[in-house]
Amino acid sequence: MSSMTERLARHALQTDVEAGDPELKESALCCVLDLLTAAIAGAGTAAPHAALGITDMHGKGDAPVWFEDRRSSLSLALLHNGLCASCLDLDDGNRAARGHPGASVIPTVLTLGASLPEVTGSAILSAIIAGYDVGVRIAASQRLDAIATRQTGRWAAFASCAAAGRLLGVSQKVLSEGLAIAGILAPNQRANGSSGYSRATGNLVKEGIAFSARMGLEALFLAQRGFTGPIDLLDHDRFYDQARLTAELGDRFEILDTYFKPYACCRYIHPALDALRQLMHGHDLVADDIARIDVHTFSQALRLANSCDPQTLVGLQYSLPFCLGVLAIEGDEALLPVSARLLFRKDLVLFAERVTLCVDDEAEARFPRETLARLQLTLKSGRIVSSALVTPRGDPSQPMERTDLALKLQRVMSNRGITDVYEHVVDAVGCLGGGDPWPLLGVLETRFQRS
Repeated sequence: MSSMTERLARHALQTDVEAGDPELKESALCCVLDLLTAAIAGAGTAAPHAALGITDMHGKGDAPVWFEDRRSSLSLALLHNGLCASCLDLDDGNRAARGHPGASVIPTVLTLGASLPEVTGSAILSAIIAGYDVGVRIAASQRLDAIATRQTGRWAAFASCAAAGRLLGVSQKVLSEGLAIAGILAPNQRANGSSGYSRATGNLVKEGIAFSARMGLEALFLAQRGFTGPIDLLDHDRFYDQARLTAELGDRFEILDTYFKPYACCRYIHPALDALRQLMHGHDLVADDIARIDVHTFSQALRLANSCDPQTLVGLQYSLPFCLGVLAIEGDEALLPVSARLLFRKDLVLFAERVTLCVDDEAEARFPRETLARLQLTLKSGRIVSSALVTPRGDPSQPMERTDLALKLQRVMSNRGITDVYEHVVDAVGCLGGGDPWPLLGVLETRFQRS
């Protein structure tokens, strides 16, 4: 009987965007457009900048370093590109996986694809779909009582390995061994993040997505050269739900359940932000009208750092009270993406201190399938206004279409001071859908001028 890595490898290699429903292709194009937005926002920030400082360790190469007009080794380029995509928490996600497939899969496919002269748009999109499907299935099947962390780095190497294997057209044996190697060697993430034991969530490691992507690609290359792993690592129901791993395999693709983020912060914060946005608009409120906010949500959101005075951008991304203050005082576009100018603002700190958090029984029962919150605002006038349970924008039930994602890109570029290449980026994604990936790959090699 075939091992699970062999079954998933066969499935990944058979994935073909042109043979599926047109909705599948559109979902993949939306994911690419959204990933470009996240990477443009993150380019030049502390995490990818640090990666560029270790060139001596990696050597030279011809792989494109996104938005830097330079080339490096494939390993370093992928690390940098993945960090651009994931560092500001603006990248896509999947509720069943409780993580972010796009920031691992898409940098892997596009960074590797740039080295393949005959690569097609169809091959790139098929590889992306395969990577999402394998990665999300493995993540969603993890037994919560047996695997210590939900962090994306724990499973993103599987996704990147599957995507790279599909793009390169390796054999089923090579890809199954690559998946086994990737699953063993990916960062374990047991300490870091909201589901690990460390409470120091303001660090740049975050969920280890870029490092896991690099490991997934390296695992595939090792497998091509005869290296092997424990090929049965997914076959144990104590650790992975076997039925979930193969549910509707080949008939339903996980990329269709991708959510997109209108704010550059942890997804667990988004329902509260949307609830506050609705209440302020619906009741014509400004920040100074609000004396207190009671947030009723699921318990995992309360396990974020939630500092009222975050010291770093990453700390800001994991603070529900502070992000509410940013939206109330600065408006939602200040979260697209976040900026260091928001830190150490006394008005934002004082607003965050007006926020209390508690668990809502219904939101808790519906998590992780849904991330919900309801707010009660006590106004300085004494009046109380409340929201219903809110589902965040960008979920499949409240989708952001490609036009919405293009507007998100436009706002990010405007906030980053990039004004002259928006149409080129949108058109390049359209060309990818038409079969030509090279305009898109060219955009990634552009060093944008920022005003």
